Amino acid sequence: MKILLTNDDGIHAPGMDVLRQIAAKLSDDVWVVAPASEQSAASRGVSLHNPVMLRKLEDRVYSVTGTPTDSVILAMREVLADSLPDLVLSGVNRGQNLAEDVTFSGTVAGALQGMQMGVPSIALSLARGFQGAKSLPWETALAHGPDVVKKLVDTGWPKDVVMNVNFPDRAPDKVSGIQVTRQGHRDFHMTDVVKRAHPRGGSYFWLTYGGQRSNPLTGTDLRAIYDGYISITPLHTDLTHLGSLDDLAQSFEGA
Repeated sequence: MKILLTNDDGIHAPGMDVLRQIAAKLSDDVWVVAPASEQSAASRGVSLHNPVMLRKLEDRVYSVTGTPTDSVILAMREVLADSLPDLVLSGVNRGQNLAEDVTFSGTVAGALQGMQMGVPSIALSLARGFQGAKSLPWETALAHGPDVVKKLVDTGWPKDVVMNVNFPDRAPDKVSGIQVTRQGHRDFHMTDVVKRAHPRGGSYFWLTYGGQRSNPLTGTDLRAIYDGYISITPLHTDLTHLGSLDDLAQSFEGA
């Protein structure tokens, strides 16, 4: 099995090292094509208005001066064009990708691009800030990641779906189990703006992200992570709200 790895924290991020160790337990044919620098919250951005550089760092390892989506495109169209991978793994992200996070997550975007180009894809993230850990327990993703990925590959899933896996921020032996979940929804806004005075006049702004714990429903990705479970959520790109279609269609009849 040929596996392509990417991420949004950058090719030198600790989560990429963990992902490489996970992949090595599954295959000896592992390739890395990932952003050269931090690309968190890049969503599905594509660098259409500036050139992108591809640099070989070592055997089967390449950095890209662009987004996670750029990285997967270059992997598929340039690095592995003659022999596409059997699986794309994106992550392991430094922080959770749950609920609304998935719409701007570069980690999820890397998996979505792999899926769009015909390769089964999984996004993997390690939660932080929920269990009070002082440092991220990367060993949890490393301990449970190979079995989760293998089980998913053995089970299979539809071609237009990606798997979004989140590990809780607790020790490997403290994980409550695995739950298959739906995408949750937070009951507060995560984003804010910090305004500061520029020393040369005017103002500048920092966009911030964070907030308190919500009270998510049972069966959601948020609830699973709050309760210490590994969350597996099948995602797809169809954002149509089916419940609105009939009422809207009736409103515009004869227009």
